[in-house]
Amino acid sequence: MKRIKEVIVVEGRYDKNTLSQLVDALIIPTDGFGIFKDGEKKALLRRLAREKGLILLTDSDGAGFVIRNHLKGVIPRSQLKQAYIPDVYGKERRKAKPGKEGKLGVEGMTPEILEESLRRAGATFLDESAENGERSRAITKADFFRDGLTGRPDSGEKRDALKRKLELPQRLTANGLLEVLNRLYDYQTYCDIVKEL
Repeated sequence: MKRIKEVIVVEGRYDKNTLSQLVDALIIPTDGFGIFKDGEKKALLRRLAREKGLILLTDSDGAGFVIRNHLKGVIPRSQLKQAYIPDVYGKERRKAKPGKEGKLGVEGMTPEILEESLRRAGATFLDESAENGERSRAITKADFFRDGLTGRPDSGEKRDALKRKLELPQRLTANGLLEVLNRLYDYQTYCDIVKEL
């Protein structure tokens, strides 16, 4: 599995699932047009764009371009890379019939097409063998339990306090919070932050 530095933004959870089988990266779904009214998620995307850079990977149909254009107006151009999939006609396996325009979305693309789309967009593929010596260990669910972020009656309150402190969306689940923390902070920084709660 190839590690990518940037955060990848896709339309929905099926796109995320497909991409998660190919790359190790933080993948955030817009929940389709839901992104238009979700101020918290847009604030998170702006922050991630500043710190990691974003890659937009939406479907090649009209709806995908509406979402893409909306996000282009929200995220500074210098922090945004555009990944495009080709127009391939057909239907995804899970669907009874093709979409309105008859094109496959991100979830219907082959791994080779998705990787090539990310490479053409300028994704930063990290060499794991070179990084293993430099990277601190990952933040784990066991760390969350040790630090009272899970497994206790007040865990939810403590996670909410952490999300407020880090200016993260309150709707992030415990798993989502863990994923974001691993992308934004190293283990020692996480420990320092949690001590201050």
